[in-house]
Amino acid sequence: MKIMGIDPGLAIVGYSLIDNGEDEKRLLVSGSIQTDKNKNDAERLCEIMSDMDALLDQLNPDCVAVEKLYYSSNIKTATQVAQAKGVILAALAKHKIPYTEYTPTSVKQVITGYGKASKTEVAQAVKMSVSYQTFPKLDDTVDSIAIALCHSRNLIGDMKNG
Repeated sequence: MKIMGIDPGLAIVGYSLIDNGEDEKRLLVSGSIQTDKNKNDAERLCEIMSDMDALLDQLNPDCVAVEKLYYSSNIKTATQVAQAKGVILAALAKHKIPYTEYTPTSVKQVITGYGKASKTEVAQAVKMSVSYQTFPKLDDTVDSIAIALCHSRNLIGDMKNG
């Protein structure tokens, strides 16, 4: 099963695709959609939508895990992330790909065992959990892998319980 992880944002959308094998999780693809900060929000959202459409066509994931919007004291940032997530969800609906949302705290809890883990702790846990050729440096991309791994582990838990 191919699971895509997405960390939404207006400036940067991190994405990854893992192969959820029985014995190992392999990182197939990872990267980011980075929008031009000199463009207005509508143009940046169109860019995310277009790039996400192309990625979904190219990668053809079986399912997607998306980071759930968390409370932010910066209303402008929260609004921009919500808008970016909206166009991502629209692309998923267009392609008829099922998705599940996870809060950052739940991802950290599943990946590291501690819901308040640091970015470094999450990256270390991700490195130990997935085989890869080249490990990404961008936090948003690493977060997308963590989100995909979280979904993978929840699927395994569901299979054991069901």
